[in-house]
Amino acid sequence: QITLDEIMIELDGTPNKAKLGANAILGVSLAVAKAAANVQQQPLYRYLGGVSARTLPVPMMNILNGGKHADNSTDMQEYMVLPVGAPTFREALRMGAEVYQGLKKVLHGKKLNTNVGDEGGFAPSLSSNREALEVIVAAIETAGYKPGVDIFLGMDPAASEFYDNGRYVLAREGRTLTSSEMVDLYEQWISEYPIITIEDGLSEDDWDGWKLLRQRLGDRIQLVGDDLFVTNTTRLKRGIQEHAANSILIKLNQIGTLTETMAAIEMAKRAAFTAVVSHRSGETEDTTIADLVVATNAGQIKTGAPARSERVAKYNRLLVIEDELGEEAAHYAGFSAFYNVPALYAKA
Repeated sequence: QITLDEIMIELDGTPNKAKLGANAILGVSLAVAKAAANVQQQPLYRYLGGVSARTLPVPMMNILNGGKHADNSTDMQEYMVLPVGAPTFREALRMGAEVYQGLKKVLHGKKLNTNVGDEGGFAPSLSSNREALEVIVAAIETAGYKPGVDIFLGMDPAASEFYDNGRYVLAREGRTLTSSEMVDLYEQWISEYPIITIEDGLSEDDWDGWKLLRQRLGDRIQLVGDDLFVTNTTRLKRGIQEHAANSILIKLNQIGTLTETMAAIEMAKRAAFTAVVSHRSGETEDTTIADLVVATNAGQIKTGAPARSERVAKYNRLLVIEDELGEEAAHYAGFSAFYNVPALYAKA
């Protein structure tokens, strides 16, 4: 695997795979890994991770869309639920699905739109970013769970999308904030709502802002870099050195080969960063990321709402893996997925 991936990287010869293209390289890289697993008569997660591959991830379920993923809605792009308090992955998936249906009821009750976005989340027209958090908390309670005990919230503001000339333009709320004021806003929200992870809370170009965000909130919640790192080990290295963020989002087709993907996850873990294995907003029914997240014991997967077949395929694959491992071997990550966030890991 490593040899083949290195040959393709050499053949391409550009720093960002511009010649052959990351998607083309990844297709070959994954085909070889799957062929090798088949020859050895092993499931992909076992072939890649060996006997230590046994951790089922916390699903980060994007159940409400705004920003670029929905018209006429919130400035922030994604609002997620994380069933961290579940005993098993199977239960976590059930809890998430029940909250998703609970949200549909809450939105219907408010006479709001329940059309779904690219990733299966609802895309209603809401008056503010805070209202999105309110309706999700109501959905958790509607489903019979306790916010902040059974199920927690996550956000992906995708702040680069509303960053303009060094300021954050919250058009829906008619205000413009500095980096420091954005950090103040997040701090206020995490004290009022059970938010435990924020992805791309600031712009990919706002390195000073990211350092402030980590300094102020890094002991309390997970701060994920997606646009900040673009699954790139050079940018990740800078983030580690500068104490910007404390987690990286892993997208296979950004980096291009399986070898580089696994190296990025390892680099993150060595630096006490968490790694969240992620889908893309445009997806297929391929389930490689489900095997990868178990193989690396990454502990968290982001693969959309429990809706739309290309999202559900990954959840179904994880259910099969949990069954194959059996109750004795399978371990649901739960709070231990947040091993570098003292306030969360203390609950493990």
